[in-house]
Amino acid sequence: MKLEPLCKMMLQSRSWIIFVIVNMAVTLAGCATNEPAVVPAPSTFDRSWSAALSAAQDEGVRITSEDRGSGVIRGFRNEQEVTINLRSQADGSVRIEISARGPKGSDPGLASRISRAYDRRMGR
Repeated sequence: MKLEPLCKMMLQSRSWIIFVIVNMAVTLAGCATNEPAVVPAPSTFDRSWSAALSAAQDEGVRITSEDRGSGVIRGFRNEQEVTINLRSQADGSVRIEISARGPKGSDPGLASRISRAYDRRMGR
């Protein structure tokens, strides 16, 4: 048996395999993926603050003061004074309290309507 043709064929096969592997490596190395930009989500408090402020405005409350640091929103709707208190809890959640005070006979459902508007804005 002659070894020369067999060796020649093996060298050609080995060259072909190396050629294919190198081309695959170059092709895969050229593939780039663009990772999406990571945009930090607003904090739970920020989201709740915006929802509370907008909910009050949805119900016709004219905002007279906002103190984000202390978590208090104040406003009026007709003769009713509206106060919204937001507090961050230890578990990261936000507690919200809504009160509406006014003369006897004023809108008794205002606070609950603001609460429902807040829930809608929070996606509940």
